Amino acid sequence: MMSMVRLLLCLALMTMAACGRAETPAVAVSREYMAMGSLLRLTLWTSDETKAIAAADRVSAEFDRLDALLSVWKDGSDVLRINAAAGRQPVPVHEDTLEVLVLARDASVKTEGKFDITFGALADVWKFDHDQDNVVPTREAIARRLPLVDYTAVAADRHAKTAFISRPGMRIHLGGIGKGYALDRAVQMLRRDGFENFLIQSGGDMYVAGTNNGQPWTLGIADPRGTHEAFAALALRDQTFSTSGDYERFFMKDGVRYHHLIDPDLGGPARGCRSVTIVAARGVIADVLSTGVFIMGPTEGMALIEQLPDVEGVIVTAANEVLISSGLQGRVQIAAPPTDAP
Repeated sequence: MMSMVRLLLCLALMTMAACGRAETPAVAVSREYMAMGSLLRLTLWTSDETKAIAAADRVSAEFDRLDALLSVWKDGSDVLRINAAAGRQPVPVHEDTLEVLVLARDASVKTEGKFDITFGALADVWKFDHDQDNVVPTREAIARRLPLVDYTAVAADRHAKTAFISRPGMRIHLGGIGKGYALDRAVQMLRRDGFENFLIQSGGDMYVAGTNNGQPWTLGIADPRGTHEAFAALALRDQTFSTSGDYERFFMKDGVRYHHLIDPDLGGPARGCRSVTIVAARGVIADVLSTGVFIMGPTEGMALIEQLPDVEGVIVTAANEVLISSGLQGRVQIAAPPTDAP
């Protein structure tokens, strides 16, 4: 009996000690990396800093792995091998590359061809990557390349695990979809590791999960002119936020702004919008639609946003008007109108 009493007493004392022990408070662990040509930033709320740092490093490594497949700047990438074999033969590629190509084609269909990864045929005519030269190409140079822009010429065969561009001289460029796809992979990884409250940002693509130390994540929409400070804000949870704008990669010449969002039908910069911000459940959807809607223009672009489930958006038009989709009415807080400038 005494042994049983002592056992129960010990158990009671252990329970009291456990109840009295303070939980380790959550802290924000932030890390920054260079990945896919942009700053990759992560903030994770956690009580295990070591685990959070290791998880952030794995996310960075995943971005690098995908970049090695999808980049036009990495020797031996799937994209470069597909381009080199255009018009000749299918190329064996990684399943991630196939998935991106399938998603890209779906985006092209939804945007009536305005999102088109074969704009790569114009990439050395309009130079807006790290090779930017601030040169306006001639109409003749553009006209020679336009016949090589056609997303329907790209085939992704999931059964054979190959990709093929049917016409020689064509090239794909996945700059408008790669970051969004990598963002989705990063979200999956962090959730699998048990993280519930975090932020991931890669360039203009961002995902927020849970809360920011118990408060909503509040994200700003950049003014496309002036100092690019936020002119509006939006509270989000478990959603992606992606912005494309004519202020990201551009140059001015004779008072005209030339930027990297090329209309595949015209062969030059799209002129209807200054910026497009898309809110969606998946990064890849927000990424392709921010580009596609920008090129479509404000009227057709907003009509598409309203048609798609779980997709919302904010458009700053070329006339500096702010258009807000129906699902964001009352949720977007505008501090001041965006700057009116060329």
